Amino acid sequence: MSGEPTAATRPVRRRGVLRGAMAGFGGVLAGSPALADVGGPHAANRPVAGAGSGKNGCAVGAEAPGASGPVPGVVRSSDGLAEGAPGAETCADLAGGRPADGTGPRTGAAPRRGTPFHAPRQQTLLTPPARATAFTAFDVTAPDRAGLVELLRTLTARARLLTRGGAPPPAGITAPPTDSGVLGPRIPADGAVRITLGVGASLFDGRYGLADRAPRRLRAMPVFPDDDPDPAWCHGDVSLQLCADSPDTVLHALRDITRHTRGGLQIRWRLDGFTAPPRPSGAPRNLFGFKDGTANPDVRDARLMDRLVWVPPGRGEPAWTAGGSYQVVRLIRMFTEFWDRVTLREQERMLGRSRDTGAPLDGDRETDAPDYDRDPTGEVIPLDSHIRLAGPRTPEADGQRLLRRSYSYDRGVDAGGSLDMGLLFCCYQQDPVRQFTAVQQRLAGEPLTDYVKPFGGGWFFVLPGVRDGADWYGRALLDASGERGGK
Repeated sequence: MSGEPTAATRPVRRRGVLRGAMAGFGGVLAGSPALADVGGPHAANRPVAGAGSGKNGCAVGAEAPGASGPVPGVVRSSDGLAEGAPGAETCADLAGGRPADGTGPRTGAAPRRGTPFHAPRQQTLLTPPARATAFTAFDVTAPDRAGLVELLRTLTARARLLTRGGAPPPAGITAPPTDSGVLGPRIPADGAVRITLGVGASLFDGRYGLADRAPRRLRAMPVFPDDDPDPAWCHGDVSLQLCADSPDTVLHALRDITRHTRGGLQIRWRLDGFTAPPRPSGAPRNLFGFKDGTANPDVRDARLMDRLVWVPPGRGEPAWTAGGSYQVVRLIRMFTEFWDRVTLREQERMLGRSRDTGAPLDGDRETDAPDYDRDPTGEVIPLDSHIRLAGPRTPEADGQRLLRRSYSYDRGVDAGGSLDMGLLFCCYQQDPVRQFTAVQQRLAGEPLTDYVKPFGGGWFFVLPGVRDGADWYGRALLDASGERGGK
């Protein structure tokens, strides 16, 4: 991070908001603003928060269709998988949504009995944030299209095994163990880890003959006025999000996937995140102490998800994209030491909500909707407050809402001895230009920018789901016939 003032020298401004920071921050209607568009040499070594540079990336598994043997430079996946019944791979029961008494906020987290791995869509993006996560972006190093196919087949096999659980296959007498053992002799069953896989615009650059199949709205993440991008923390060919309720489960899955894809993937950047339990109730709090995600759209409303999150057939998108979704990831540093020197009243006016209750400043409860018509001059909720800019509650803005799935992160201290922590913002939408960009543009120049710095992330397209045991991530994209079915 260049040119950052130290805690001792950075001035405190009485007005300041995450200008370009996070749409939907502090329980806003939409998600968070946008990020940086900075490139970097393809497949360059990228940072891994708290875990080194992530060299050597990954690789692949089985034989390519029509090939006479394994793809060169690819490690065969020896998971010993035996495909079970389609319903066997399910995530653990996920709590969420409103409390049983109906008094809590709607955070977009619906109670679910399980999220099957096999489904037309990656349902994991609808599940509420887990206690721990790792966002990892990769560069694909597979030598050709056949190698890319095998990479995606291997990623599918590993995801299927990790979400299904069970005992790893035995190793030979002279072979290394088939599993890291971090979780003991058996991988937890019923979806202890949740996996979401996407692809970036750079995967369609011509290396694999996919240039004419790119999702219509997918591009390298643009730079917005208040961003300060670090190229080492931006973009990627593939995005992988791992979520679980314990950090060791996330790290176990990451080690497994990178081990079995060595030769086909290289880590570009990685950032780990966490969420805290509600304190005392409602949406979890971010590191500024405010509730985050209060006004998320309700994932239990299938029609609403079809309108805001999932890409439908047609509408100018390639046929293979139906059932996918656009993912925007923003890495946003929060200058907590300076924020802590601002009065509570000023903090609340910057965000437009009460810190203690999460209620809008004109309401009493977290679930109350702000009434802007009764406050046209911003006497109660300032016109430049975060919630008012991000979610103005107009008919046009209704179609711009985002599904937020954000986490906090903590990277210790920077070179100057200041705390290095912030928001790992993630959102899903049907159209990142109509939704995310529109929200971000409204947030440009908001007061909160004095207290945050967006420095990384990327735009990705979440692939359609894996329908059955014969399907694999990205099959419709790479299958020349466009069919999804048997091998």
